[in-house]
This record gives sequence, C-alpha cells and structure tokens, in this order.
Amino acid sequence: MEENRKAPEAVTALAEEIRAVLDEKKAMDVSVLHIGDHTALADYFVIATGTSNTHIRSLAGEVEFRIREKLGIDPARIEGVDNNAWVLMDYHSVIVHIFTREAREFYKLDKLWDRAQ
Repeated sequence: MEENRKAPEAVTALAEEIRAVLDEKKAMDVSVLHIGDHTALADYFVIATGTSNTHIRSLAGEVEFRIREKLGIDPARIEGVDNNAWVLMDYHSVIVHIFTREAREFYKLDKLWDRAQ
C-alpha cells in the first residue's frame, strides 16, 4: 500500500503565504488545493479570481513581489500576463492560477482537482 505523500512544511507555508497575499489584495474565491497525492505536477494549486484584467496583473505582481521579499523565492516562470484571462505562476511545488471569472468557470480547475482531494 502506498503511503500518502505529505507536502513539506516549507511548501505548505509558501502556499498559505500566497493565499494571504491574494486575500489581502482582494482576490475573490481563493482556494488552496493539495494535489500532491494525485500528481507529480505540484503539491498545491492556489486558485483565485480577479475582478478585471488590471486586477489580475496586480495580483500576480503583488504575489511575485511579496514572496520574493518575505521568502526570497522567485517563480520559475509566469505565463499569461498578456492574455488577460489567466495568469499562471510556477513556484515548482506550488502553482498559482489567477483567472477572470469567466475563465475560471470555463476551465473549472477547482471542480476537476477537488475530486482528487
């Protein structure tokens, strides 16, 4: 029988710090999903909704700035800043998805990965 893989405390702390930044900057419907037991992609997805394209860019910028300042960690890459619907920030073990409301409803990552919980 395979043991459940537990995310290291530092990874959990990173996911929670990202959640706190998003909450503070008024992101909507922030979710932290532990997916590490079901995929090698990451240990956590942090999923949030921005109220406008400007808000989404602001949220991503604030996460990048605050995580660098507080934890000294930069994302491996950031995708989608110019597409105005979905920004993905790759922190290796934590993947951040910041959507417009419409894109979040279309892709339904919460529902897809919630089943894995």
